[in-house]
Amino acid sequence: MRIAVLSDTHIPINAADLPPAVYEGITGADMILHAGDMVELSVFEKLSKIAPTRAVCGNMDTGACGAKLPKKDLIKINGVSIGLIHGWGPPFGLIELVKNEFKDEKVDAIVFGHSHTPISDVKDGILFFNPGSPTDKIFAPYNSYGMLEIEKGKITPRIIKI
Repeated sequence: MRIAVLSDTHIPINAADLPPAVYEGITGADMILHAGDMVELSVFEKLSKIAPTRAVCGNMDTGACGAKLPKKDLIKINGVSIGLIHGWGPPFGLIELVKNEFKDEKVDAIVFGHSHTPISDVKDGILFFNPGSPTDKIFAPYNSYGMLEIEKGKITPRIIKI
């Protein structure tokens, strides 16, 4: 199973739409996860036409996004459990903050955003995965999104530079 992972798209603030390379890369994915800061609900609707999409609310998501999307989600699929959350506050300590949000659940991975910095790191047996931002490089050297391959209960993460 291929899961495309996005966060911090900030549409239409940082861009009018996702870059064409993102659409090319996520076409054919079995599922899409968005870790918040879509800004416009139209992003969710557009992604949902590509593949089943799960998303959470970020700190920049107000109005329709804030009303429709949960603050966090737990996705159980193909033998793995993935926590989905945006994050908040300064980027320092963000991994501990999101880890604490799922302390009562047994998760194999936590997908988060907020910092715009791509991260793929395993700590205490949990994959912490931030796909970065496809539209904003404020705290990152490049724009990016992510892909998670799940096979036989194992997650293989990949950060994709745009």
